[in-house]
Amino acid sequence: MKGYVQDIEAIAIQNEDFRQVLYTAKNCQLVVMALKPNEEIGAEVHKLDQFFRVEQGTGEAVLDGVRTPLQAGYAVIVPAGAKHNIINTGTEPLKLYTLYAPPNHRDGVVHHTRADAEADTEHFDGKTSE
Repeated sequence: MKGYVQDIEAIAIQNEDFRQVLYTAKNCQLVVMALKPNEEIGAEVHKLDQFFRVEQGTGEAVLDGVRTPLQAGYAVIVPAGAKHNIINTGTEPLKLYTLYAPPNHRDGVVHHTRADAEADTEHFDGKTSE
């Protein structure tokens, strides 16, 4: 079967890794993330669009300096060029998934911690999941 069909809410909630790329298509990429209390993805700017969906926990989205509280069920769309960050402001892990359009990371990459992610210079290399 082409494509990806899974219970993304359950996968996101069960995920313990800072970042795990689940599926990469030609024009978008599905990634789950888990942020520990007081952890953040880190302020960044992409030349691509990004979507976040919070499945568990509480946090804060920062888009071009505007801070908005987040909780389970919230979605965030970050247009290309916007400086953004997602911060876990709660006392339990913040579980979410994100879609990059186009892909941003190497297919299948797993970063167990934020330090692992920061130490890795990987970027999307054009290879998709199929």
